[in-house]
Amino acid sequence: MWRNLASNALTLGILAFLLVAGLLDWGRRVYVEPGPLAQAICLRVERGASFLAVSQDLEAAGALRNARIFRLGAQYSGKAESLRFGSYLVPAGASMAEIVDIVTRGGQSTCGTEVVFRIGVTAVEVIVREIEPASARYREVARFDPAAAPVPPDYVDALAEADTRLRVALAEGVTSWQAVEALKLAEFLSGEVSDLPPEGSLSPDSYEVRRGTARAALVTEMRARQSAVLAELWAGRAEGLPVETPEEALILASIVEKETGVPEERGRVASVFVNRLRIGMRLQTDPTVIYGITGGRGVLGRGLRQSELRAPTPYNTYVIDGLPPTPIANPGRASIAAALNPADTTFLYFVADGTGGHAFAETLEEHNRNVARWREIEAGRGGQ
Repeated sequence: MWRNLASNALTLGILAFLLVAGLLDWGRRVYVEPGPLAQAICLRVERGASFLAVSQDLEAAGALRNARIFRLGAQYSGKAESLRFGSYLVPAGASMAEIVDIVTRGGQSTCGTEVVFRIGVTAVEVIVREIEPASARYREVARFDPAAAPVPPDYVDALAEADTRLRVALAEGVTSWQAVEALKLAEFLSGEVSDLPPEGSLSPDSYEVRRGTARAALVTEMRARQSAVLAELWAGRAEGLPVETPEEALILASIVEKETGVPEERGRVASVFVNRLRIGMRLQTDPTVIYGITGGRGVLGRGLRQSELRAPTPYNTYVIDGLPPTPIANPGRASIAAALNPADTTFLYFVADGTGGHAFAETLEEHNRNVARWREIEAGRGGQ
């Protein structure tokens, strides 16, 4: 009898073990296999929320096959205590394991609202946009001048949300003074910039910040990125360049930046100035003259006068030989690369061609013909 009971108990134990093992294997497969979500969603995790509340929201949205397995999987993986508040993009078909990773890895929100504070050469603007989960693309909801009043309600609402992403975007060709003055208008930043950063030392880039980030800390980051970019590109520079230091390369790059907005032209524009430097020919570039007048503090807003082209200043490259003493703006990576690896040309001249680009020439005679064509274009536009 006892032998039968022991045999039955062993059998039941084995069956129970197999059942538990089967359930665990099924749960594991359900946890890692693609989920039922047919279309991406934006999941908002409130500050202080629990995995129970998040699982209920996900289940209601059709993203989970089993909310209990979702919670057990988070506990088993050691992530149940790592829930991060914010708004997160959950892609279609995301597994429960992937969703747990999304809501626990930390960092900035990947969904919801983003505020972009864009600093341009001629304008500063704030853009408020929201991501559309289905397309994973942003939809613009507001755009305005931060110096104007009143500000749009969408912007006020966005700043009130703790998980709104904040980004500062610095455009190529902005001067250091323009950048610092613009940052004063970013109300989500704090503190002051006590010293104006050297011209050319800021990297035109996009910077993700948090509410209350110090302006001085952001400027420090901009300078660090520019130093890293310059060091990297200087190490891979072409041989025989007529620039002897990274600082001189930065000056040349800033001139290239201000002379053309056409990406494909940067290498040829750089080649013109490199060719001139090699033969001792003056650079004769208007942007340097303008910088000598404005000091980088704003836009000139008019054409240059003949008296200004003849005035002896350290930045008047119609008068001085070689490069001006400092950069004339903050050049981007592409312009620095062009200055350090210019196109292989024999061009010595260029002038606007009426399409937004330039006509290049090897000789003064050819250049004069290009100038004449450009003046005809200007005259025609003036008569319209």
